[in-house]
Amino acid sequence: MNKTIIDFEQASFKDFENPKGYNVYERSALFSDYLDSLDKRGHLNYRLESTTGCGPTVNMDIKGFGGPRNYVGLVSNDYLGFTQHHLVKKAAVFGITYYGTGAGASPAIGGHFSFHQELENKIAAFFRRDAAIIYTTGYTANSATLLCMLQDEDLAIIDMGVHASVQEGLRGKNVKTFLHNNLEMLERILKQSKGKYRSIIVVIDGVYSQDGDLAPLDQIVELVHQYGGYVMLDDAHGTGVIGTTGRGVIELYDLFDKVDIISGTFSKTFGHIGGYVIASPDLIRFLKFQSRQHLFSATSTPAAMSIIKAIELIDEEPEWMDMLWENVRYFSDGLRSLGLDIGTTSSAIIPVKIRDAKLTGEVSRLLLKAGVYANPIIYPAVPKKDSRIRMSLMATHKKEHLDIVLNAYEDISRKLPIRLATEV
Repeated sequence: MNKTIIDFEQASFKDFENPKGYNVYERSALFSDYLDSLDKRGHLNYRLESTTGCGPTVNMDIKGFGGPRNYVGLVSNDYLGFTQHHLVKKAAVFGITYYGTGAGASPAIGGHFSFHQELENKIAAFFRRDAAIIYTTGYTANSATLLCMLQDEDLAIIDMGVHASVQEGLRGKNVKTFLHNNLEMLERILKQSKGKYRSIIVVIDGVYSQDGDLAPLDQIVELVHQYGGYVMLDDAHGTGVIGTTGRGVIELYDLFDKVDIISGTFSKTFGHIGGYVIASPDLIRFLKFQSRQHLFSATSTPAAMSIIKAIELIDEEPEWMDMLWENVRYFSDGLRSLGLDIGTTSSAIIPVKIRDAKLTGEVSRLLLKAGVYANPIIYPAVPKKDSRIRMSLMATHKKEHLDIVLNAYEDISRKLPIRLATEV
């Protein structure tokens, strides 16, 4: 069998999923060669090892960058800095001291403890609802829930920008996709699909993870309900960031009682790991006994008691949100003043759009050289002509941290064509 020839200079991770003629070991070796080629160019800026925890700076020893040093970290979704909050850490220590290090079983057969129930009650009440289910990861919260809810007679309609966990949960399901935030296309699909499926669920993000822009949730909810469908909102990046009290996009539009299913993660604002789904009591009870990844997986550890405290801190210490937004405004204004394209972001996720994969890799290398750790995002995570540097801000970033980044971009923009004026 003829084998696919891959040009490493133009390739992406997608090209190595199933190249023609390669068995699994040959494919792995080919991909390893590709990674080596990226590494030689200084563009393999993934899986970099940090010797410190989440924070506004991280310490790393990156080959070719002068030994161990501190970098301004723009890669963490710990938006309010709660992974390092003394009360959050104290709650985790208490949980481990009292309950031990693990749950020891799945929730249905001995692994459901009082702190799990308290966490479910707490996150449901946070969104002014009565029932929630927790999963061990936010990824699983989406994938497992969709796998369980949708069968051959049902349809999912998704925004093209939804998270990979949604796409994972819809493998083998009936799925239709609409262009990002394109309500005309969504309505056309709803019209075409009405009466042909038993249940129709429209799945969207609140804050989209690559562009940092928001869903027009009010218009989507009204449109979907008009055609008899249901809305599932994943607001992983909006919770704790958007809304007067940090309830996310659902609070921004005051639609607590209109969104049918809310999903999210504990790994961002809430400073731990895990996921949740909030819906009607009957649907939540159904998931607790029918969602296989929940039913047959060991449940979260007692350290998850830290999440309970983090949820409380959203209301008890609102100053963290204020500090975050002060940073967002300062940094966004600074990037725009340099003539850089940050798109339509309205959140703590701020991209600098480069629109060329190779150039994006070089910008990332130069940022590291300047002491800035930010993620290069290329195809297939984004379209080929929409590559960018993706950055996440934290409440605990100082102005001096952000100035280091802005100065680095100013210097890079003198060397490389990354300003808006050079855009085609």
